[in-house]
Amino acid sequence: MKIFLATDHAGFEMKEALAAFVKKDLGHEVVDLGAHTFDPLDDYPDFIALAAGEVSRDPKGAFGIVLGGSGEGEAMVANRFKNVRCTVYYGGSLDIIRLSREHNDANILSLGARLLSIDEAKSAVKLWLETKFSGDERHVRRIKKIEAIG
Repeated sequence: MKIFLATDHAGFEMKEALAAFVKKDLGHEVVDLGAHTFDPLDDYPDFIALAAGEVSRDPKGAFGIVLGGSGEGEAMVANRFKNVRCTVYYGGSLDIIRLSREHNDANILSLGARLLSIDEAKSAVKLWLETKFSGDERHVRRIKKIEAIG
């Protein structure tokens, strides 16, 4: 599977670690859309929009992992794109990771880099990429309703 990664300065270090983990340990194709250097003055929408745009164009064949300080603003940007369902994880129970895939068929995961350790982020990413959408009729129906909005 193709995984698009994007972050601003807040998630730069974690993105670098996750890119290697997703490619080498999990065996996915990784496309790093930046930031490519640490710049404390960069703006997350510039990078997150690139990843969300790619997933929007291929919502069944690609996933995105985006990072920021909390992950909240990054999810807001990603969810502006058609066919994108971005969930946020910044710690706590991993059930939200599993449910975001099983029930919502989330195709972008937004991580709060200032709130997670790299090991916590790796655990979340691994579970998220390994969890399949259930395909249950009620979830399909709800996703169709989401896609019909706007």
